[in-house]
Amino acid sequence: MRSQGRAVTLALVLTAVAAGRAQAQTSEWHFGPHILYNFDVKEFGVGAQFGLPIASHLEFYPSFDYYFVSPGSLWALNADLKYRFSGRGLNWLYVGSGLNLTRSSAGSFSNTDVNLNLIGGVESLRGRVHPFGEFRVIVGNGSSAQIAAGLNITLGGRHR
Repeated sequence: MRSQGRAVTLALVLTAVAAGRAQAQTSEWHFGPHILYNFDVKEFGVGAQFGLPIASHLEFYPSFDYYFVSPGSLWALNADLKYRFSGRGLNWLYVGSGLNLTRSSAGSFSNTDVNLNLIGGVESLRGRVHPFGEFRVIVGNGSSAQIAAGLNITLGGRHR
Protein backbone atom coordinates (compact mmCIF):
# COMPACT_ATOMS: atom_id res chain seq x y z
CA MET A 1 0.00 0.00 0.00
CA ARG A 2 2.93 2.34 0.72
CA SER A 3 4.25 2.05 -2.87
CA GLN A 4 0.76 2.88 -4.22
CA GLY A 5 0.79 6.13 -2.22
CA ARG A 6 4.22 6.97 -3.61
CA ALA A 7 3.06 6.35 -7.18
CA VAL A 8 0.00 8.61 -6.75
CA THR A 9 2.13 11.32 -5.12
CA LEU A 10 4.70 11.14 -7.93
CA ALA A 11 1.96 11.42 -10.58
CA LEU A 12 0.49 14.49 -8.87
CA VAL A 13 3.91 16.16 -8.55
CA LEU A 14 4.74 15.50 -12.19
CA THR A 15 1.38 16.94 -13.22
CA ALA A 16 1.93 20.12 -11.20
CA VAL A 17 5.49 20.59 -12.48
CA ALA A 18 4.55 20.11 -16.13
CA ALA A 19 1.52 22.45 -16.14
CA GLY A 20 1.58 25.19 -18.76
CA ARG A 21 -0.63 27.24 -21.05
CA ALA A 22 0.59 26.28 -24.51
CA GLN A 23 -1.61 24.57 -27.10
CA ALA A 24 -0.83 20.83 -27.12
CA GLN A 25 -0.02 19.08 -30.37
CA THR A 26 -1.29 15.65 -31.36
CA SER A 27 2.10 15.13 -33.03
CA GLU A 28 3.93 15.11 -29.69
CA TRP A 29 4.49 12.44 -27.06
CA HIS A 30 2.24 12.41 -24.01
CA PHE A 31 2.43 10.75 -20.61
CA GLY A 32 0.10 10.89 -17.64
CA PRO A 33 -1.76 9.35 -14.73
CA HIS A 34 -5.39 8.24 -14.62
CA ILE A 35 -7.98 6.88 -12.21
CA LEU A 36 -10.53 4.31 -13.30
CA TYR A 37 -13.55 2.29 -12.29
CA ASN A 38 -14.20 -1.22 -13.56
CA PHE A 39 -17.92 -2.05 -13.66
CA ASP A 40 -17.46 -5.83 -13.55
CA VAL A 41 -15.09 -6.13 -10.59
CA LYS A 42 -16.76 -3.07 -9.02
CA GLU A 43 -13.42 -1.59 -7.98
CA PHE A 44 -11.43 1.57 -8.53
CA GLY A 45 -7.89 1.65 -9.80
CA VAL A 46 -5.03 3.85 -10.92
CA GLY A 47 -2.77 3.73 -13.91
CA ALA A 48 -0.67 5.54 -16.42
CA GLN A 49 -0.70 5.92 -20.19
CA PHE A 50 1.75 6.98 -22.87
CA GLY A 51 0.94 8.38 -26.30
CA LEU A 52 3.44 8.06 -29.14
CA PRO A 53 2.39 9.51 -32.53
CA ILE A 54 3.05 7.11 -35.41
CA ALA A 55 1.05 8.74 -38.24
CA SER A 56 -1.26 11.67 -38.77
CA HIS A 57 -4.04 11.37 -36.15
CA LEU A 58 -2.77 7.92 -35.06
CA GLU A 59 -0.93 7.10 -31.79
CA PHE A 60 0.54 4.02 -30.21
CA TYR A 61 -1.18 4.12 -26.81
CA PRO A 62 0.19 1.71 -24.18
CA SER A 63 -1.20 1.87 -20.64
CA PHE A 64 -1.08 0.13 -17.29
CA ASP A 65 -3.99 -0.29 -14.84
CA TYR A 66 -3.83 -1.45 -11.22
CA TYR A 67 -7.09 -2.20 -9.41
CA PHE A 68 -7.62 -2.01 -5.64
CA VAL A 69 -9.03 -5.48 -5.06
CA SER A 70 -8.88 -7.40 -1.81
CA PRO A 71 -7.92 -10.11 -1.31
CA GLY A 72 -5.40 -10.64 -4.09
CA SER A 73 -4.33 -8.47 -6.97
CA LEU A 74 -5.59 -7.43 -10.38
CA TRP A 75 -3.68 -5.49 -13.03
CA ALA A 76 -3.72 -5.02 -16.79
CA LEU A 77 -1.34 -4.00 -19.56
CA ASN A 78 -2.85 -2.48 -22.71
CA ALA A 79 -1.25 -1.98 -26.12
CA ASP A 80 -3.67 0.07 -28.23
CA LEU A 81 -3.77 2.24 -31.31
CA LYS A 82 -5.71 5.48 -30.82
CA TYR A 83 -7.16 7.40 -33.77
CA ARG A 84 -8.06 11.06 -33.22
CA PHE A 85 -10.80 12.32 -35.53
CA SER A 86 -9.66 15.02 -37.90
CA GLY A 87 -11.39 18.30 -38.40
CA ARG A 88 -11.27 21.40 -36.30
CA GLY A 89 -14.46 20.63 -34.41
CA LEU A 90 -13.76 16.92 -33.80
CA ASN A 91 -10.08 16.66 -32.81
CA TRP A 92 -11.07 16.25 -29.14
CA LEU A 93 -12.72 12.86 -29.93
CA TYR A 94 -10.85 9.56 -30.35
CA VAL A 95 -11.45 5.83 -30.81
CA GLY A 96 -9.11 2.89 -30.73
CA SER A 97 -8.47 -0.78 -30.33
CA GLY A 98 -5.71 -3.12 -29.27
CA LEU A 99 -4.67 -5.90 -26.95
CA ASN A 100 -5.21 -6.28 -23.22
CA LEU A 101 -3.30 -8.57 -20.89
CA THR A 102 -5.07 -8.99 -17.52
CA ARG A 103 -3.50 -10.77 -14.56
CA SER A 104 -5.50 -11.70 -11.46
CA SER A 105 -4.46 -13.61 -8.35
CA ALA A 106 -5.89 -14.48 -4.96
CA GLY A 107 -4.25 -16.97 -2.62
CA SER A 108 -2.98 -19.93 -4.66
CA PHE A 109 -5.17 -19.01 -7.67
CA SER A 110 -3.80 -16.94 -10.54
CA ASN A 111 -4.99 -16.32 -14.07
CA THR A 112 -3.77 -14.40 -17.11
CA ASP A 113 -6.09 -13.49 -20.00
CA VAL A 114 -5.34 -11.91 -23.36
CA ASN A 115 -8.28 -9.85 -24.63
CA LEU A 116 -9.30 -7.27 -27.22
CA ASN A 117 -9.73 -3.59 -26.23
CA LEU A 118 -12.25 -1.21 -27.76
CA ILE A 119 -11.87 2.38 -26.58
CA GLY A 120 -13.54 5.72 -27.11
CA GLY A 121 -12.74 8.98 -25.43
CA VAL A 122 -12.60 12.73 -25.27
CA GLU A 123 -9.49 14.79 -24.62
CA SER A 124 -8.91 18.50 -24.43
CA LEU A 125 -5.89 19.57 -26.45
CA ARG A 126 -5.45 22.92 -24.71
CA GLY A 127 -2.39 23.40 -22.59
CA ARG A 128 0.69 21.40 -21.83
CA VAL A 129 -1.39 19.36 -19.36
CA HIS A 130 -4.81 18.37 -20.63
CA PRO A 131 -7.61 16.22 -19.19
CA PHE A 132 -9.24 13.22 -20.83
CA GLY A 133 -12.12 10.82 -20.22
CA GLU A 134 -12.29 7.34 -21.70
CA PHE A 135 -14.61 4.35 -21.93
CA ARG A 136 -13.00 0.94 -22.50
CA VAL A 137 -14.61 -2.41 -23.27
CA ILE A 138 -12.39 -5.44 -22.75
CA VAL A 139 -13.68 -8.31 -24.91
CA GLY A 140 -12.64 -11.92 -24.38
CA ASN A 141 -12.32 -14.36 -21.52
CA GLY A 142 -13.04 -12.11 -18.56
CA SER A 143 -14.83 -9.38 -20.56
CA SER A 144 -15.46 -6.13 -18.73
CA ALA A 145 -16.09 -2.41 -19.12
CA GLN A 146 -14.48 0.54 -17.41
CA ILE A 147 -14.28 4.30 -17.39
CA ALA A 148 -11.16 6.34 -16.77
CA ALA A 149 -10.28 9.99 -16.31
CA GLY A 150 -6.85 11.50 -16.16
CA LEU A 151 -4.31 13.95 -17.43
CA ASN A 152 -1.94 13.88 -20.37
CA ILE A 153 1.28 15.83 -20.07
CA THR A 154 2.84 16.92 -23.35
CA LEU A 155 6.50 15.94 -23.51
CA GLY A 156 8.77 18.07 -25.65
CA GLY A 157 9.06 21.77 -26.28
CA ARG A 158 6.97 22.47 -29.40
CA HIS A 159 3.58 24.01 -28.63
CA ARG A 160 1.18 26.43 -30.27
